[in-house]
Amino acid sequence: MTENTQPDSATSEAPKSTEPPHTIRRFLKRDKLPLSVLLLSVLTGLLVGLVGTFFQIAVHWVSKQRTEWLLHSITNTVPLWLSAFLISGILALIGYYLVFRFAPEAGGSGIPEIEGAMEELRPVRWWRVIPVKFIGGVGTLGSGMVLGREGPTVQMGGNIGRMLCDIFRLKDKDGRHALLAAGSAAGLAAAFNAPLASIMFVVEEMRPQFRYNLISIKSVIIAAVTSDIVYRFIKDPHAIISMPQYDGPGINSLWLFLVLGMLFGVFGVAFNRMITWTQDMIIRFHRNELKRYLFMACIIGGCFGLLLLYVPNLTGGGEELIPHAISGTFGLHVLMGLFIARVVTTLLCFCSGAPGGIFAPMLALGTLFGMFYGTCAQHFFPHLAIEPGVFAIAGMGALFAATVRAPITGVLLVIEMTNNYHMILPLLITTLGATLLAQMLGGQPIYSQLLHRTIKKEKLGQDTHSEMANS
Repeated sequence: MTENTQPDSATSEAPKSTEPPHTIRRFLKRDKLPLSVLLLSVLTGLLVGLVGTFFQIAVHWVSKQRTEWLLHSITNTVPLWLSAFLISGILALIGYYLVFRFAPEAGGSGIPEIEGAMEELRPVRWWRVIPVKFIGGVGTLGSGMVLGREGPTVQMGGNIGRMLCDIFRLKDKDGRHALLAAGSAAGLAAAFNAPLASIMFVVEEMRPQFRYNLISIKSVIIAAVTSDIVYRFIKDPHAIISMPQYDGPGINSLWLFLVLGMLFGVFGVAFNRMITWTQDMIIRFHRNELKRYLFMACIIGGCFGLLLLYVPNLTGGGEELIPHAISGTFGLHVLMGLFIARVVTTLLCFCSGAPGGIFAPMLALGTLFGMFYGTCAQHFFPHLAIEPGVFAIAGMGALFAATVRAPITGVLLVIEMTNNYHMILPLLITTLGATLLAQMLGGQPIYSQLLHRTIKKEKLGQDTHSEMANS
């Protein structure tokens, strides 16, 4: 009897493997770090978008409440001018005191501190910087000082990125670096509703510090996009600055934009030098003494309270001034007068160590001089049929490029903030002229310049302390 060689159907089936398919196994074996960094980038963008948006809302609320107090509450017993001086002085005092007492690195823009942290030259004390920058920035910006909100949001954004690294115990240096950069980009996106410009700012302006790779650039893009979505959901999906939409100027007038850029190249170098000179003068005055420092804070804040009453165009970051300047309501002498006066107020506020940025004030300065230049060009070259407003828009990007030395970022920032996409070519020409001439004149980018000064002063202070200890 032959043995049945056919296997039984029950036993012929091979046992089913409990291992996952090959593609899933390969995915599970991959390094989890890139995925974790990208997920943390989403969380970074979400938190920075919330903080940056509510920071803007808080500044507007304080400004509105200050006006309400002046109009309805305090002036019944105290003269209007004295009320304005006291309210703005107290608001500024809050910001200056918090910086001096708890987080000196939160003074000024904060962007040089982020760049220093990306190079591992500066510490990131997020538990101090975030509350000090938020509350102090609300105080100084709410007092009417000529400061921008982009500096605080960029610094808070970078600190939030580092905070998440510490909370989730991310040890990888590249991952921590990527989240620091991602938070910075998210902060700028939340400040100006300009996600593309915020991405380019990290890649272009922070190029000496930014470690460009696939994970870092993805993190920056994800955080900036997420932050901007949060801003648009809570605040407003429209451009920050409302102004007319201009058509691109004719080719025969493009040379005028190159000349404008060269003028801004010269001014940008001079402006950066005026910043460092003014900082030195202010430090000589208060000598890092608390009483002198707070006295200066009260005087500066109070004076801007008075300016809010009598010359409001000399106060604030400039987002509200820009549409008025472009509307053509100011004559040539008023445009030049405002430009010169705001140069002084911008230097005074930014160089005093108040927590606030300089982006928005620079955009306002570029608008004023650009409008002045455009009005003159319209008068001397009427056959070109160009609107002065196109030069105002070009001037916004030119001064930014000349001082920060980031021309592409300047172009994208202006386009996203004004929604004037037809101005790409004249903006490129103007920012290129400004950047090239500024470089030829030996000017340094403002944030790198400020970072080097901070490190130098800190090292000098450590050397002095060591000498005193040894003696």
